[in-house]
Amino acid sequence: MKSRKDEGGSFFDRLTAHRMVASIKEPKQIELALSLRNQLGGVFLLTGHIGVIKGYVDLFKTHQVPVFLHLDKIGGLCTDTHGLDYLAKAIKPTGIITTKTNVVKIAKKVGLISIQRFFLVDTEGLDNIAKSLLQIEPDIVEIMPARIPEVIGEIKTFTSLPIISGGLMFERSHALACLDHGATAVSSSKSELWREIYSAQEKRFCSIG
Repeated sequence: MKSRKDEGGSFFDRLTAHRMVASIKEPKQIELALSLRNQLGGVFLLTGHIGVIKGYVDLFKTHQVPVFLHLDKIGGLCTDTHGLDYLAKAIKPTGIITTKTNVVKIAKKVGLISIQRFFLVDTEGLDNIAKSLLQIEPDIVEIMPARIPEVIGEIKTFTSLPIISGGLMFERSHALACLDHGATAVSSSKSELWREIYSAQEKRFCSIG
């Protein structure tokens, strides 16, 4: 069984080659994400409930696709120590996504890779990110929305953590802008964008059908 460190390293390695993460908001997107698994960095599950989520996680992990659960979007999950311990031992996702610093702390204790999501609406948001990261660092930072890619460079001045950017991403140029400004990867629920393959060498996305 892979340790948290091993799973984290595997996911980070995968992101260097596959820089699009599929955000799944409805079950019907699961089949498409699986069909494109060889070009995705992983999946973020933003749908489901405690009764079905293990089946979803097992499906992706069987196909060796890193899978993260957005705790605010999965019905019936508790985010206290007991709830996250159960999540880590019984459901076994690659990790979790949360907006809450205290949940990041618990996730680290129970061996779950943590992605902390931040929403930026003004410059005060940058200060809040810096202060939050001083309290405890997640494994990955997710910045939303993706339509302010210049801010990624600002965040990189005070953290070396991998940065994923998503939200309000409607076309390939939006994804490219984030990557050009230093994002490790991008996330999107727009399935049309999942079909694009980013080439670090060619600095472009190529459609595969």
